Amino acid sequence: MSAGEKCSSCGSKTDGCAPDSCGVGVLPQNDVNDIKRVIAVMSGKGGVGKSAVTGRLAVGLARQGRRVGILDADITGPSIPKMFGLNARPTNSGQYLMPVKTAAGIAVMSLNLLLEREDQPVIWRGPVIAGAVKQFWTDVAWGRLDYLLVDMPPGTGDVPLTVMQSLPLDGVIVVTSPQDLANMVVQKAVNMVRQMEAPLLGVVENMSYLRCPDCGKEIRVFGPSHAGRLTADGVPLLAELPLDPELARLCDAGRLEDYREEPFVNLDALLSAQN
Repeated sequence: MSAGEKCSSCGSKTDGCAPDSCGVGVLPQNDVNDIKRVIAVMSGKGGVGKSAVTGRLAVGLARQGRRVGILDADITGPSIPKMFGLNARPTNSGQYLMPVKTAAGIAVMSLNLLLEREDQPVIWRGPVIAGAVKQFWTDVAWGRLDYLLVDMPPGTGDVPLTVMQSLPLDGVIVVTSPQDLANMVVQKAVNMVRQMEAPLLGVVENMSYLRCPDCGKEIRVFGPSHAGRLTADGVPLLAELPLDPELARLCDAGRLEDYREEPFVNLDALLSAQN
């Protein structure tokens, strides 16, 4: 943000927002929620598979017996409902909105579930979008959750700023892909997390390679990994995930929960190491 430019969150002229400088405090949980841990999944770059990583994290946690929810903060480009095959509209319970449950019991709230058509565009300005994200925290009856995963939109704008200022984050996972261009943009997200003093758990490199179905050889479709530049900056590399046509097929079919894999990130261990 340049000098004299107005902050889109608070409207004040500032040379840049620092933690808590906008007067936006962490929002308390409502009286029906008991959420133990909140993890944001973000990337400065679009198209790196951030939502798929969020969904796979949620499925892995659910298979371990954890109570999991996904807050889809990608208001203008939501894909979480499609991946899980969700099309039911959320219902009301008193003053709160009820999240829609997946087949495995993962609670999901996304603006796409509130639209008449899934291809209906959301043409809102930044502050309105940020307000919707806060309402997904304050006005949704998530109930008792071990983990709430926040699927962020690309970039370092209003929504990531709102999430880091308004939600009690226990950690942030940054998603990248092997290309040098992607890592350059993702570095902006890493720097934002640090500037906002949010706990950075590490980076996941998605689409790192394609495994040959015949010989098992790893083929670096997008070239060699450049994640080392992030790890050289002190960011832990949590996982290198393959480009898998089966995953793409299941996501398109709304059957992400049918994808069989071992959990690729141990969130319990990561959070224990942070404390």
